[in-house]
Amino acid sequence: MTALELSRLQFAVVTVYHYLFVPLSISLSALTAGLQTMWWRTRDERYSRATMLAGKLLMATFAVGVVTGLVQEFQFGLSWSAFAQYYGDVFGPTLAIEGMLAFFLEATFLGLWWFGRDRLRPGLHLATIWVVAVGTLISAYVILAANAFMQHPVGATIDPATGRAVLGSFTALLTNPVVVASFPHTIAGAFMAGGALLMAIGLWRRRDDAAQGPTWRLLARVGAWTTLVGGAAVSLTGDLLGKVMTEVQPMKMAAAEALYETTSHAPFSLFAFQLPGWQEPWSLDVPWLLSFLATGDPTATVRGIDDLQRQYELQFGPGDYTPWIPVAYWTFRLMIGLGMVAAAVAAYVLWRTRRGREFTPAWFADRWLLRFLWTLPVLPTAAATFGWLFTETARQPWLVFGLFQTRDGVSPTLTPVELVASLAGFALVYGVLAVVWVRLVLHVSRLEPAPLHPSSGPQEKPEPVLEMSY
Repeated sequence: MTALELSRLQFAVVTVYHYLFVPLSISLSALTAGLQTMWWRTRDERYSRATMLAGKLLMATFAVGVVTGLVQEFQFGLSWSAFAQYYGDVFGPTLAIEGMLAFFLEATFLGLWWFGRDRLRPGLHLATIWVVAVGTLISAYVILAANAFMQHPVGATIDPATGRAVLGSFTALLTNPVVVASFPHTIAGAFMAGGALLMAIGLWRRRDDAAQGPTWRLLARVGAWTTLVGGAAVSLTGDLLGKVMTEVQPMKMAAAEALYETTSHAPFSLFAFQLPGWQEPWSLDVPWLLSFLATGDPTATVRGIDDLQRQYELQFGPGDYTPWIPVAYWTFRLMIGLGMVAAAVAAYVLWRTRRGREFTPAWFADRWLLRFLWTLPVLPTAAATFGWLFTETARQPWLVFGLFQTRDGVSPTLTPVELVASLAGFALVYGVLAVVWVRLVLHVSRLEPAPLHPSSGPQEKPEPVLEMSY
């Protein structure tokens, strides 16, 4: 493999691995804050114990996310120094803000929340976790703004002397229509991941811990509601993001459907495969759906890959501007399909546990759901991962659309041997971190959920004191 191919593989491994923990950190911080708010208002012991469990999961996930984020920033300088030089003036401020929020604001207040449980007043202690949740959202927004510039460059000009991008308007960077559309979509997907994790843990422990059954039941239903509402929000925001994507990156939408010819009343294929001897793949289509997803008008015309390729050759010069179509086609469907399955399972769990009902082994669906509980958090997490793979691969061959190609961003002095060695090192570190994180989550989940404030729990009856009497 060439240095370019190895650099792309390394970037994919590092980014995908880091992003496994980002949605969980975003959602668990907000869910912990929400559960603690409910305890603060009701003093219900179930919310206290659920808050503590979600907080422990957040602590473990946040720690691993910080480490993997540091590795990701390191590999930017290692493998993509030419791109960092070109993009540094734009990426620098956003990385600085994200670093200040992630490493100072979030870490500081998460520490205050953990160590201040019995040292801060309840209201002040609650405020610390809300600061963590808001800081996490701001951090996610600025990072998405930096990525949105790569999808739709705004707010910057190219210095003709140095060839570098110079940031002219930070406001334009933060109000890029791509980030305005992608932020709610990403956050909704993050809540699906966190909700599915709580739902799986609640259903798992509800079976064998009758003493804390109400807490596990609460956790399962909160997780299910979060996953279901997150799924509905993902659908609505995804529709908005698709229309913005069609406007600024029409090739990406054409690649998502493998639409080679410009078509009106364009259908959307649920899946497709090539039959022996057939020149075109057989597909199961939903009429007019692609036109609606792309423009909001089911009769509108959607531009095809061949038409866009001819336009880009005239606009940018000779070259291949077509992304890897099979990857774009299938990652788009896996993103949608896995998210829909997760939302459907959450709806089923809510229906089966309505009005105090419990899962019963006699139900065939319940038995299979309990047997494959471990897949619940995987579904939305995998959907989010496939979404990012689609976003980044369907933009190719551009790093910054229309301005800077991927082949020009690789570090010029890096050799394939160095890339293989660094990739092996990253894989080793990530493997160790994965084992540590899974063991921590299982350990926390197996423990009896402790109250958030031990002093607020049921008080033990004091032993009688032996006193002198006369």
